[in-house]
Amino acid sequence: MNQLSFERELRLLTPNHFNHVFSQSLRVGSPYITFVFRKNDIDHPRLGFAIAKKQVKRAHERNRLKRVVREDFRLKQKQIPAVDIVVMARTAAVALDNKEIRTILDKLWQRLLSIQQNKS
Repeated sequence: MNQLSFERELRLLTPNHFNHVFSQSLRVGSPYITFVFRKNDIDHPRLGFAIAKKQVKRAHERNRLKRVVREDFRLKQKQIPAVDIVVMARTAAVALDNKEIRTILDKLWQRLLSIQQNKS
């Protein structure tokens, strides 16, 4: 793995990966974005998206949210424990600018870290 890349092995790709996360998951959330996560058996975190068209109607808005989250994940991947994370967004997230989204993500990453440390 390159130091700060977002390669294929860092993504949740198959329906089985997503079902595994949703089956026995923990959640951290805000009024805008929710992380659903579960510990994995590999040595690095993986990221997937479940942003519904019903919640975020326009494709360019869904793509912007995914782009900002992917970039934030890419930069913080060394600090995140070995968990599989599914990101879900609510309708209100569309109104946020990129800086506000990154601020929310920082808080969610911190809460995810604290939950994982308490479970260990």
